[in-house]
Amino acid sequence: MNDHSSGDVLSASDMQQKLHVLYCDHRAWLHDWLRRRLGCSHHAADLVQDAYVRVIVSGRIPMPERARPHLMQIAKGLVIDRYRRQQVEQAYLHALAQLPEPCVASPEEQAITLELLLRICAALDGLPSRVREVFLLSRFDGLTYSVIAQRQGIAVATVRKYMLQGAQACFAVMADGLGDVELPL
Repeated sequence: MNDHSSGDVLSASDMQQKLHVLYCDHRAWLHDWLRRRLGCSHHAADLVQDAYVRVIVSGRIPMPERARPHLMQIAKGLVIDRYRRQQVEQAYLHALAQLPEPCVASPEEQAITLELLLRICAALDGLPSRVREVFLLSRFDGLTYSVIAQRQGIAVATVRKYMLQGAQACFAVMADGLGDVELPL
């Protein structure tokens, strides 16, 4: 499906032509907008390409009058994803720096672990905000269930229920794609 017609499916050559026009009409301002947000022309260029990849993968070519807001929405999401990835990567690298040298993971293991952490973050972001908040208060702030219940104004049983939902989301990510990879941490 695409946004460029009223339910009509574009041929491959029509889609390629509309993508070309979309790219030619909007690449420059999108790059400038991203460069101002990121402070780096190279990173902006990477995200411009990522934005167009998302358009291609979605199969949705916006109508010309909606192209700019559509690309802007994608770009904002990409900036947020990049910022989140940097935060997770910095936290992971900080945790690695605390390990004794024999325990440090190989670059490949670090990349796999970082990818897993990003997928877990995305899974937690997909939870209802109250569930995510309770899970993070327990797992990252180290609060007890009773303290969380008191702080959130909910029953301890509700905290347990939310913790189960959070743990299930994390386990689903871990079971979904790493296969036999052994994590260093």
